[in-house]
Amino acid sequence: MADLDVTPDTADAIAVGRRIRYLRRERGLTLDELGARVGRAGSQLSLVENGRREPKLSLLRALADALGVQVQELVGAEPPSRRAALEIAWERVQRSPSYAALRLPEVRVGPRTPTEVLEALLGLHGELVRRATETAATPEEARRANRELREEMRRRDNYYPDIEAAADDLLRAVGHGAGPLSQRVIGELAAHLGFTVHRVEDLPRSVRSVTDMRHRRLYVPLEGSLAGHDARTVVLQTVGHQVLGHAEPTSYADFLRQRVEVNYFAAALLVPERTAVPLLQGAKAHRELDVEDLRDHFAVSQETAAHRFTNLATRHLGLPVHFMRVHRSGVVHKAYENDGVRFPTDATGAIEGQTVCRHWTVRVVFGASDGSAPYRQYTDTPTGTYWCTAHLDRRPGADGADGDFSVAVGVPYAHVRWFRGRETTERSRSRCPDPTCCRQPPAALAERWAGNAWPSARAHSHLLATLPPGTFPGVDDTEVYEFLEQHAPR
Repeated sequence: MADLDVTPDTADAIAVGRRIRYLRRERGLTLDELGARVGRAGSQLSLVENGRREPKLSLLRALADALGVQVQELVGAEPPSRRAALEIAWERVQRSPSYAALRLPEVRVGPRTPTEVLEALLGLHGELVRRATETAATPEEARRANRELREEMRRRDNYYPDIEAAADDLLRAVGHGAGPLSQRVIGELAAHLGFTVHRVEDLPRSVRSVTDMRHRRLYVPLEGSLAGHDARTVVLQTVGHQVLGHAEPTSYADFLRQRVEVNYFAAALLVPERTAVPLLQGAKAHRELDVEDLRDHFAVSQETAAHRFTNLATRHLGLPVHFMRVHRSGVVHKAYENDGVRFPTDATGAIEGQTVCRHWTVRVVFGASDGSAPYRQYTDTPTGTYWCTAHLDRRPGADGADGDFSVAVGVPYAHVRWFRGRETTERSRSRCPDPTCCRQPPAALAERWAGNAWPSARAHSHLLATLPPGTFPGVDDTEVYEFLEQHAPR
């Protein structure tokens, strides 16, 4: 027999056992008869066949000889039959923590157990797992997933070389050199990938876009219905799922990761690394770094320019940075940092949904006299002094929130010498998370009004709900399928 590089640790004990049982029965042997051929008791082989004991390599070789097969046939990845596959799957289910938590008796599967019973048991358990996963999709899970993703971004310095390369390959494939990405070039990008772009006015309300994989069509909203969002970004994010090889998300964390990746991909197409980096390096050499230059050179939004700056600043300029998008109310909608700034967090470590200090640049900008110009400020904090540049972004949030937003990028004081606007005399001091900084009212106000105010708060009912169910959270599959049926070519 040919030797195989396999050990008891690398073989799947359950699958190996079922293969041995299948081959033994196929040859009409009992456990005792096979045991006599390999010098083992039938009871010992029963433990092996049931996956209760991992066979040593010497026993595997002896069993292969006795059954007239190669060792590879005993340790192969594919089950020998569909019935064996069901038995293996059920054995694994019964050994899983989720099944143990149900405290149900063990169901022994023998040769007389109908295949339909096995299928029903596996189907029922699968539905229990699906419902438990859906129930667990709470705001707490979302915050944990977001925190873990943010920690990964920090470890990477918010730079994803694989996505940069994928974006660059696509731009080179259609011959795009420098300058803003036009709608014509975006159409060429889609065509290169085998898709056509269709702008429609009746997209389901729960989606940004819909991809018809059968007919290779991308359905995106009309430009006038995007409420200030860049129409190019929606198309680029949509094709990003195809270029990056995304499958249907299996969890909220997977869904969130895909969203971050396609956002990154779209920004890498709109502000390509190979042209943006020389621009930034030249500006740094002249001590004239400015996020607004990226915005104007590539004709993108302030938020896209700020995102792109954080992607490239640490890797190519050696600058630690932080980024924030904050609502006028002070609530954080997006944030990233690798420069030591201390964002407000909840008990799970999540940033989104927390309130920023009133004295930070990203909030002070709302009171600036010229709302159209960038506002620069130094802020002294418990973790050091930071210089930030903030810009008002007057458009609805991605989640439909009303009101103005601000977008800010900042660096520690030691790195401000590279930036335009460093000469600002605006300065503030933040003592947060000390509650006396800005979370508690001044003593004189509290003394005058405590016990005499009864505000009627807006009820944010979504905070009490679980995350929207479904493979793509909040998407109504029926609406999407009906939309595709209506628009599919006849």
